[in-house]
Amino acid sequence: MSTDIYAKPDLSKKVRYTRKEEWHENEVNIYESADDVGIHRFQSHDGGPQNEKQPPAVQRRRFSSAVFCLGVLCFLMLTAIILLSTYFTLEKDQLQNKYDKLSNNYTQLQETVSVNNNQLKSSYETLSKNHSQLQDEVKKLKDEIQVNNSQLQNELQKLNDKIEGKRCPDGWTRFGCSCYFRSNQMETWYQSRTDCWNKGADLVVINNKDENNFVSELNNMNGESWIGLQTESTGRNRYEWKWVDGSPLTETFRGSGLPAATSSYYAAFCNQQGQWRHSGYYAEKYYICEKRVSCIL
Repeated sequence: MSTDIYAKPDLSKKVRYTRKEEWHENEVNIYESADDVGIHRFQSHDGGPQNEKQPPAVQRRRFSSAVFCLGVLCFLMLTAIILLSTYFTLEKDQLQNKYDKLSNNYTQLQETVSVNNNQLKSSYETLSKNHSQLQDEVKKLKDEIQVNNSQLQNELQKLNDKIEGKRCPDGWTRFGCSCYFRSNQMETWYQSRTDCWNKGADLVVINNKDENNFVSELNNMNGESWIGLQTESTGRNRYEWKWVDGSPLTETFRGSGLPAATSSYYAAFCNQQGQWRHSGYYAEKYYICEKRVSCIL
């Protein structure tokens, strides 16, 4: 019994071979059903060295096709990357060139604006200086016009006297070498004088007692009328009465009731009794205009 146990196995028996063949067939079936795999190593049951087996031809063809497709895909991707990189590099260069041109144009524009700004500033300063000079000249001209205005009015009056001769206009009354107009409406002293100017005359200047009596008779109908007498400042809080023709007031022809000049805001008027009174410039009264005419009868 013990001799049979330790005896060498008979490898020629069919039972052993059949099991090995069955095992080999099972091994092949398992290998064919697997997906794409590389080289498989199998070890024999008797502890021998590992045997390497190549995959079948169908398996190798599939693997080669996959590798080829993957290579083509990588080639296409690499080509696309190179093309895109080249395209973006060109676009970057073009954008950089445009940016450089715009930067240069901006710099030139800034320089042009700066130059124009300096020119405009210089022109403005010149115009301001000229404007100031023109204002001074206009002021001088105004002063000259005001000074010459009275002279022109006197010359105009003389021309009117030559034209009119000794005849007074309608509505005017002659006395001596003058024509007189008595208003029918009340105005301030300045408004009264303006209306007399518009008529080619001025407020009456009384030169003697006879003329004062004549003016008083003109007042018999309406009472009080402005005459061409006003207060003017002579400096240092000093004032005096002056006629509109610039002559000073004399005591010889002065009616009673007119006080001394104490301010520059008063004007004189004459009443029915031939007396002179004073009032503020802005009081409203009737007025008497006087126009010089030829004294030839």
